[in-house]
Amino acid sequence: MSSIDDPKGGQPPAGDPVSPHAGEPARPDEAYADDSYTYQGSPGPVQPDVVTTATTAKPPLGPETTTPAVRPSAPLPAPVSGGDKKPPPPPPPDEEDSDEDGMVRMSFMEHLEELRTRILHALGGVVIIFFLSLIFSQPLWDIISSPAVDALHQLGLKPPFDNLAQISPMDVFNIIWMKLPLLCAIFLGSPWIVYQVWRFIAPGLYKRERRWAVPFILCTAGLFILGGAFAYFVAFRYGLVFLLGLGMSSHIQPMISVVEYFDLFVDVMLGIGLVFELPIVIFFLTLLRIVSPRFLLAHSRYAILGIVILAAIVTPTPDVFNLMLFATPMCLLFYIGIFASYLLVLKREGQKFPWGKVLMWTAVAAAVIGVTVFTILHFGLHFVRVWPFLKR
Repeated sequence: MSSIDDPKGGQPPAGDPVSPHAGEPARPDEAYADDSYTYQGSPGPVQPDVVTTATTAKPPLGPETTTPAVRPSAPLPAPVSGGDKKPPPPPPPDEEDSDEDGMVRMSFMEHLEELRTRILHALGGVVIIFFLSLIFSQPLWDIISSPAVDALHQLGLKPPFDNLAQISPMDVFNIIWMKLPLLCAIFLGSPWIVYQVWRFIAPGLYKRERRWAVPFILCTAGLFILGGAFAYFVAFRYGLVFLLGLGMSSHIQPMISVVEYFDLFVDVMLGIGLVFELPIVIFFLTLLRIVSPRFLLAHSRYAILGIVILAAIVTPTPDVFNLMLFATPMCLLFYIGIFASYLLVLKREGQKFPWGKVLMWTAVAAAVIGVTVFTILHFGLHFVRVWPFLKR
């Protein structure tokens, strides 16, 4: 058998099928597979010029096997996810994102309306307490004037020099019936005022941050009232005795005006009341990660210097005695604030404070101090410079 590819140009013998295409070999029982285009009927498979990628290699069919012509099917689209890999699971919802559901979205005008509402509510509470205090103005004035009367008695003054003096006809009306009820309304209404402040800022906080509402109100108002009590029973009384006694040795007769005394009283009460808010300020600075207990302890000397300067500004008189009366509790409150911030850091790090041991040693120290004070007062002992340092 000769092929048309014979260089001598021979013709194939009769009986052999001739390819319909000139110049191509004969292809008896022409067939092809759907993937490799392998032609059958020749001694070996003849590959076409165009090469295609087969997904599965199939063995060539023998010359005796015939396969009907089947067109190749269109390739299936590849999966988007890339093979057999499963898509990753969605990330868990963030805690802050879940807390945002409790936040209230308000426009600028709605914020102004909310601020107006809270101011009116706070003023309404103060006005109610003002009228209630107005009914008890005279008993309240007896309480406020008690430190001055006691200080004059301790200095040995006799009537009529042991009372306050009225300089102007309107002094008593302005002080007893106007300013005194207003001062009482501010002090007694401080929890209500702080609550209104919290109601204004609460819509912009997360749910977990709203848990601080009750501790924030109680601690803020409690420290403010505690500062006023300290000023009334300790700072103001001792300060008056010291200041009024400075001129007694120089034959100066003290005479206290009602207006000047009340202004001094208000300055001391409000000043020390605001100073007692120092632990709250330190706690919130630690909560906002602005300061840390380690930083505060490392720079405590600068803080004490600032406290003394602030006490000198707040103190209504320039003497050192009143300065120390203001500065000493402020330094103590500074370290109380550091302790509160330390507790916050421990909770943030998942640690616990050993309250059991601390409370036990505190109770022991308080018992020792109590027994010592009771013994001194009961047996009339006083301190001396030699052992045992106590003597009747």
